[in-house]
Amino acid sequence: MTISELIFISIGLAMDSCTMATYLGMSSQKLSFKKVIQIGVIFGLFQAIMPLIGYLFGNTFAHFIEKISHWIAFFILAFIGINMIKESEKEVQLFKVLTIKEISILAIATSIDALAVGITFAFLKINILLACFTILITTCILSILGAKFGSAIIKKIIHINEKSMSKFGGIILILMGLKIAIL
Repeated sequence: MTISELIFISIGLAMDSCTMATYLGMSSQKLSFKKVIQIGVIFGLFQAIMPLIGYLFGNTFAHFIEKISHWIAFFILAFIGINMIKESEKEVQLFKVLTIKEISILAIATSIDALAVGITFAFLKINILLACFTILITTCILSILGAKFGSAIIKKIIHINEKSMSKFGGIILILMGLKIAIL
């Protein structure tokens, strides 16, 4: 897997975190710089830790199903991508969640899909440290931007369609799954 493919997967995984960070930014009248950084770092850390856990789990069983691993990778990525698209259609309420504990709970919830991606990384023999680092940086940056964007939006009272970010992430994961299955 090339670095550009890894970046695309990272962006796809980061979309849920970015969306949630946007909600968090929108839920606060004034979001401090420190809180924006906390949101980005916490979301980034959980998005990076989950693939490592999935990789370790998948690596344990990879030799049993190595011949069909590309199909497993395809189905996992497609399943996650389709779910992200479906979830983007649900009505979402804005939260006033600003404690580290509450942000961490949301970060765990938005990073479960990264666990499954980590399993596919094991099947594909991806450099997991590079993958986790790329996911960490990408998610951190996009979550910080999302939180700032959400904060700016609420100040200007502009309505946006947050659903499109999750759809975009889902489409990226499905396309990467197709590429893995075909090649």
